[in-house]
Amino acid sequence: MFKTSLIACLLLASPVVFSANPMSIPFIDTSANIDGQLSEPHWQQAKKISVDNITWPYENQPSPEKMNVYVYENGEMLYVAFEAFDSEPDKIRAFYRDRDKAWDDDLIGLKIDSFNNQKLAYQFFINPLGVQMDSIENELTKQESDAWDGIWESAGQINDKGFIVEIALPFRMLNFDDKLPIKTMAMEFVRFLPRNERLRISSMKIDHNNNCWICQMPQVSGFEKTKQGNNLTLVPALVMGKSQQRNISRSAPSDWQSESNIEPSLDVKWGITPDITLNTTINPDFSQVEADAAQLSINDNFALFYPEKRAFFSDNADYFASSWDLIYTRNVAEPEYGAKITGNLEQHNFAAFVANDKQTNIIIPGNLGSTIVSLDGKSENLAMRYRYDVSNNLSFASTATSRSSGDYSSRLMSLDSKYRLTDSDTFKVQVAHSRTQYSQEIINQLCNGDDCQTNQVTSCQSGHDCQFNEFVLRVLNPEPISDQAYYLSYEHNEKHWMAFSNYSNFGADFRADLGFMGQIDFNKFVTGGRYRWYGEQQDWWSRMEFYSDWDISHNDNNELLEKEFEASFSLNGPLQSYFELYVMQRDRAGLRHDKSSLLIDGNTTLFNEDSVSLYAEIKPMAGLFSSLKISTDHAIDLTNNRLGQRLRIVPVANVNLTRHLELKLRHTYEKMDSGSASLFTANLTDARLTYQFDIKSFLRLAFIYTDIERNPDNYLIPVDKHYQQFSTQLLYSYKVNPQTVFFAGYSDNGYKDDDIEHLKRNERAVFVKLSYAWLL
Repeated sequence: MFKTSLIACLLLASPVVFSANPMSIPFIDTSANIDGQLSEPHWQQAKKISVDNITWPYENQPSPEKMNVYVYENGEMLYVAFEAFDSEPDKIRAFYRDRDKAWDDDLIGLKIDSFNNQKLAYQFFINPLGVQMDSIENELTKQESDAWDGIWESAGQINDKGFIVEIALPFRMLNFDDKLPIKTMAMEFVRFLPRNERLRISSMKIDHNNNCWICQMPQVSGFEKTKQGNNLTLVPALVMGKSQQRNISRSAPSDWQSESNIEPSLDVKWGITPDITLNTTINPDFSQVEADAAQLSINDNFALFYPEKRAFFSDNADYFASSWDLIYTRNVAEPEYGAKITGNLEQHNFAAFVANDKQTNIIIPGNLGSTIVSLDGKSENLAMRYRYDVSNNLSFASTATSRSSGDYSSRLMSLDSKYRLTDSDTFKVQVAHSRTQYSQEIINQLCNGDDCQTNQVTSCQSGHDCQFNEFVLRVLNPEPISDQAYYLSYEHNEKHWMAFSNYSNFGADFRADLGFMGQIDFNKFVTGGRYRWYGEQQDWWSRMEFYSDWDISHNDNNELLEKEFEASFSLNGPLQSYFELYVMQRDRAGLRHDKSSLLIDGNTTLFNEDSVSLYAEIKPMAGLFSSLKISTDHAIDLTNNRLGQRLRIVPVANVNLTRHLELKLRHTYEKMDSGSASLFTANLTDARLTYQFDIKSFLRLAFIYTDIERNPDNYLIPVDKHYQQFSTQLLYSYKVNPQTVFFAGYSDNGYKDDDIEHLKRNERAVFVKLSYAWLL
């Protein structure tokens, strides 16, 4: 959970004002040996910066520990050394972890707004052992992504006075205008000190009333000889594997069926100019190396969201971001090729990608749920975005997407703008139009056969040979459908209080098929706010917050879908503890009684749901994190369309048994009663044991186990009484850098239902993947 807290700190803690005279970074024509030591004489000539001001959770208080930063550049690299003093070095929190996984440790870091346009910042964090974490913060969307991975060097050493970390950042990794003789960027140097509370310590003062931290970062200048060069990266890769599948049902058992594959691929990244980058990929391996975090989807009407982890799509992904998820690249599952161009020319920011896909996964949205259809045919996918920055406070942007596969096609155009009226006031607007043509294959899949023809709409809707549900009616149209959507948002955000209102409207025939949009045919108004109290350094608590909002949703016919009030109270306490109490009450439309009609009024029951939940987490000592969430609510039983009583318990424990060995456990228990009897009991366990040999390599064993018991007598449709699923994965990883990697692994999956007596494996696979990055 620290990563979430860290992001919140970054958003709320920032330097107060630009320096009138930008700080100068010296040029020294020599390279540093990145070894975690400061014995080389050129460090004495570097710019020395003090990091001694607490910026979170307190505002501009003296730091209990000092840190000096030494900075210089040689035209190709930015060299930074951090000398962090600690009066109790035995309490330093540092463990060997995989890249981007050390968010709970002691950290030092550097943030760079390389264009100095207050829109985007590269963030580089390092723990005392040299473990790297990097991310990109997008001020326009208020989002941070650590999916971006740069290639840079780091080394750290703990000593009896604290620790020393050295880093070397290649300028070729950053986007900036190298045509200028003297270049101006914005930088901040940060330390995170986790003890009884987690202190954010900065090289500058901050103003908590200003919600834009990037806007307050001070300027640094120099870099006269800095050039990006050719900036050409070639990454050939080879994936080899063997997989086996079999049918394990009693009615049609089969022997193992084997399939082997050897797949070469090539990724090319070319800095066409210092401002424009081209990424291409041929026959990429876009399989997931590591298993996604397990999610329990029982009693859920909407498709699950999984984050993007693939390098081709995650590189410069922030260029495509807007207030909506109009571009969800995991919709592109298995491409044969892809090309992407991104650039920033003064006030102009642009991005586009094209990729085909061997399969086509389409989210079919409704206003009470969503589903997914997968087509066998290939698809072509295109996304483009352009943004014009009128000033640092005002921008206009447009997004366009296109998907097509045979007779199916979906196209979207969107315009959006963000205006920062003051340091505390922000206004956003977005409008979009879509046009979609569904194919007969999609209709047939949703109709569970070939009985529904687009030329039989009338007879089908009156009950002729058709399996009705909302999704059939959403696609059952022989002509292309088109519609609009729009969004308005206003937010006032100060140190102690925040208030906001927003309104969104999605037409019944609006689609964003290349994005992640599972709900349409609704309009929603939300208003709410929060108030924060801040403690003093001598207090046992550092922050308290009360938050609440109210929202109401209708469909296009102005029929009520949902009306909700929610409120929460949270507290940050000792031992890096966090506590939150949450309550919710809402009126919500249940499932349709007559599935051949999209009407809500007179066709659904308006249920009164309520929920109370308690969440607590604590990091009492180095290498230990635990959390617990307990919620109880009256919720709709979505299978039987009635109100039920649900209990959900989610304990989490992450324990570093040694500096190298980590155990992560997460369990989800969910029980629901409905109609005065038990409905289901579900258990999901995700356990991962990792031995991190050093900062480059690890061995991980993962187990994911699902157990669902249902009471068939309490269901209106036939269901399995007992379902179990068990997956394992063994993975060895060696990473010289994010693109020079070696993976080897084994995975299997098995399940049991009422037709199978015991858990049996139905899938197993072994694989090897290696790639090498040539930096030319």
